[in-house]
Amino acid sequence: MAETRRTTRRKNSAAEAPQMSEYGHLQPQALELEEAVIGACLIEKDAFGLVSDILKPASFYDSKHQAVFSAIQSLASENKPVDILTVTEQLRKTGELDNVGGPFFVAELSRKVLSSAHIEFHAHIIAQKALARELITYTSNIQKLAFDESQDIAELMQMAEGKLFELSKTNMKKDFTQINPVINEAYELLQKAAARTDGLSGLSSGFDALDAMTSGWQNSDLVIIAARPAMGKTAFVLSMARNMAITNRVPVAMFSLEMSNVQLVNRLIVNVCEIPGEKIKSGQLAPYEWGQLDYKIREMFDAPLYIDDTPSLSVFELRTKARRLVRDYGVKIIIIDYLQLMNASGMSYNSRQEEVSTISRSLKGLAKELNIPIIALSQLNRSVEQRVGTADNPDSKRPQLSDLRESGAIEQDADMVCFIHRPEYYKIYKDQHGNDLKGLAEIIIAKHRNGAVGDVRLRFRGEYARFANINEDAIPMISSEEGGVILPSRMNSNATPPENDPINGITPDMAPMDEVPF
Repeated sequence: MAETRRTTRRKNSAAEAPQMSEYGHLQPQALELEEAVIGACLIEKDAFGLVSDILKPASFYDSKHQAVFSAIQSLASENKPVDILTVTEQLRKTGELDNVGGPFFVAELSRKVLSSAHIEFHAHIIAQKALARELITYTSNIQKLAFDESQDIAELMQMAEGKLFELSKTNMKKDFTQINPVINEAYELLQKAAARTDGLSGLSSGFDALDAMTSGWQNSDLVIIAARPAMGKTAFVLSMARNMAITNRVPVAMFSLEMSNVQLVNRLIVNVCEIPGEKIKSGQLAPYEWGQLDYKIREMFDAPLYIDDTPSLSVFELRTKARRLVRDYGVKIIIIDYLQLMNASGMSYNSRQEEVSTISRSLKGLAKELNIPIIALSQLNRSVEQRVGTADNPDSKRPQLSDLRESGAIEQDADMVCFIHRPEYYKIYKDQHGNDLKGLAEIIIAKHRNGAVGDVRLRFRGEYARFANINEDAIPMISSEEGGVILPSRMNSNATPPENDPINGITPDMAPMDEVPF
């Protein structure tokens, strides 16, 4: 009988204990700290300045506290004094005084604290609680959508990434830095640059004249390379990737939104092996070209070149992949082909211009975060085509900053804007001084935040999808490792080929490379 009574008492005690359901948690909040922060702002004139960049009205959990802090914020923005009387009057003007509990509530807040000591620490806790509430709301919405079978999971993931990025950008702010360590860092970089024989402070592009003007691609810079279609944007960055990753073994990541990875590598094979693209596509190679392909393609193996051909890549996916490439593979530069094919899904925009603005700002932020250069290709609008270009006025076809497509934010966010211009494309074969423009390309540096602007001339070999230094008229003859066959480069060999060399495929009726039309 006694045992029965003890069992009954245990059951009743268990029934009386409060049970917390799965969704019964209180939202993160710190009401006492909210009262302390607002009270400090009411009694000390400098208190608001200490928390103004940490908190906003929405950071407060209590709606009354939100209204009072909003009144304090309004007074401070107008350089008016902040105290019990002025805040009460401001609440009266906005019609919020009765909602918060009248003048008594405001006065009571000022009694909750004696000074503004530790106000910044308290403000950071309130901000963290607010961020936690935002994350709870965000994850709850994502969970609901994930249960909806009609929802596209790929779009949902992009939306989730977008919201997380927005939250982190809004809430995670970098603190100031005293100048001394920054001076030391700048001085160390200067010493490293002075120690280099090439005089560069950044990554070499492999184009001497361009490097001389830019000192190399600089860390944390966003570089926009823009041109009209068929000007050779992809050929330019592939030539640069070849110089960096294949010749100098610098790790390079390339995001190709326009071409598949196989198409991109095929163009790189054309570039490296100096075999016309039509022959690579058809596979109709002469015997000497097969030998040249077999020999030169060896350079490409094990090159630290990483290609991602995800179509319609979002800027949020790019951030995730870029961080991993830098962390795991030591990537030193990122190339994006091209910016207008990216999207910033996960957020809402009123226009495509707003979306492109978000993308360009995000790319600049990513370059700073990873401390590497990011090169993004961009299209130009059709205004270039509408301008009339002649031999007497060849400059009318030169691109301008106003020709950048879809958003002025690209020009604003970029540290450097370069245009690719080939007069020959517009059937302009000579300049005003009668100089031959065939096979020449101009890299126009139209904006350079940390250096000079100007023009750089390069040689363009359309059949090889290749840009080269203007004086790079020859690539040395290459001997095979087996010691048997010599494979001269038809691109720029200074050596005089034998009149008839059937082994290497050279016959008297073959035109020298400088006579091949571009």
